[in-house]
Amino acid sequence: MLVHELLMNGRDTDIAVIDRQKKYTYKELRQAVTIGRNNLYAAGVRRGSRVAIFSRKTVNYIVSYMAISSLGAIAVPINIQLSMREATYILKDAGCTFLLTSRPFDWTKDESTRNFADTLKQMDIEACSTPATAPQAPLLPDYFKESEPYIIIYTSGTTGVPKGAVLTHKNVTCNAQQVQDVLHITRQDNILCILPMYHCFCLCTSIMNPLLAGASIILFDSYTLKDVVKCIREYKLTIVYLVPSICTILLQTAEKKDLETVRYTILGGTTLPLHIIELFEKKFGLPIIEGYGLSEASPVVSVNSPHNVKAGSIGLPLPGIKVRIVDDSGYDVPNGTTGQLIVQGNNVMKGYWNMPGATSKTLRGGWLYTGDVAIRDEDGYLHIVDRIKEMIISMGENIYPREIEEVLYQYPNIKEAAVIAISDAIRGQVGCCYYTTMDGNDISQRDLKKFLQKNLALFKIPRKFHKINEMPRIASGKIAKLALKDRYNRSCLQPYGK
Repeated sequence: MLVHELLMNGRDTDIAVIDRQKKYTYKELRQAVTIGRNNLYAAGVRRGSRVAIFSRKTVNYIVSYMAISSLGAIAVPINIQLSMREATYILKDAGCTFLLTSRPFDWTKDESTRNFADTLKQMDIEACSTPATAPQAPLLPDYFKESEPYIIIYTSGTTGVPKGAVLTHKNVTCNAQQVQDVLHITRQDNILCILPMYHCFCLCTSIMNPLLAGASIILFDSYTLKDVVKCIREYKLTIVYLVPSICTILLQTAEKKDLETVRYTILGGTTLPLHIIELFEKKFGLPIIEGYGLSEASPVVSVNSPHNVKAGSIGLPLPGIKVRIVDDSGYDVPNGTTGQLIVQGNNVMKGYWNMPGATSKTLRGGWLYTGDVAIRDEDGYLHIVDRIKEMIISMGENIYPREIEEVLYQYPNIKEAAVIAISDAIRGQVGCCYYTTMDGNDISQRDLKKFLQKNLALFKIPRKFHKINEMPRIASGKIAKLALKDRYNRSCLQPYGK
């Protein structure tokens, strides 16, 4: 199936999207996509053209995704929070010739982008779906297959230069169906789209899967996250996709009655501490359904069944997806033993855009090496332990920051905690803990260390502790540990006594 063909699953009069209180039926959405594809074709977009999208969350983002698909072009969504320099890197790397945006760039401001005025055409994303006199664009030929590239999703860049994961039509539509086979979304469901639309998790769960099911998508684009409670009540939302920051907002501002229409609360982006999950379930009577994915897998790999949730796990692999947990030599490890999670299925990317070296390191022997350390329990449920790159090796011992963070979250008045690896002349590496508090007040670090000593082996306890006002985050809601490492390194450069 091609991506734009998902639009055909909705009934003409059913609501497809609600954007700023304006409702679009499936018939109206299809009409907007037809206008969009004609306008893009008239502007010069052809099969294989890379079309960047740099915009806030609107119905026009969905229209653009579908119009680009219908022309056989390739979408390149860009994080709206990126600076001009960062966005320019992606535009150049992907070889984009078109940019759909609500915020035009002035390329003349920088020497490195002045040639963009000749090679990159900017179009207003709203004008894309505005009726015009553009002639009807030709349909894709029959030989255009679902194995063709549809989208390039750029990684967040927390570990270096962003890489573009190339996903095909089959990758995206297959993953939407795999999610459907577990969650069974219906036409009656109202689905909250609060995640950034350039993010792969949003692409699958809040756009493609609802369209596959003929459900309704409610776009939430408020600068104040607290407004999400009002949105849930007003639109009687039934499916709510969460990241940790939104979960915290709901715990702080919502009452049980506010979520009375909600069927599923599904967590992606990163894992939650167990005690937060328990607080959420106790307050709202709803289990948090945790899943796991990565952009290279379109992105969902596993999820808990809504009717059989194992708290703290990322559930079972989706239908049609195979997983293994392997050691450094690529051999399977026994249940209950840590190893790297590797994935195989029709959802796995073609590779990284113009990066054959990185592709060959990540895709090996028909398997996607995720870089995540995991355990499979006796029931087959998967548990993420940590990122391999975030693991601390101290005096030859492997230390997983997430294990320490789980304990930190149990300490009174700790709001958020993150443990990073820092260099140590004797041990090689040790842990450094950054934390925030519920009320903003200081806590006794001496008492905190004593608490950790009661619950962890001594070699796992961080050597340094730093209280900060707010955790830095990347677009998916995860704590930006690279930013914390930069913060620590900068602090080491300060003159003595500063």
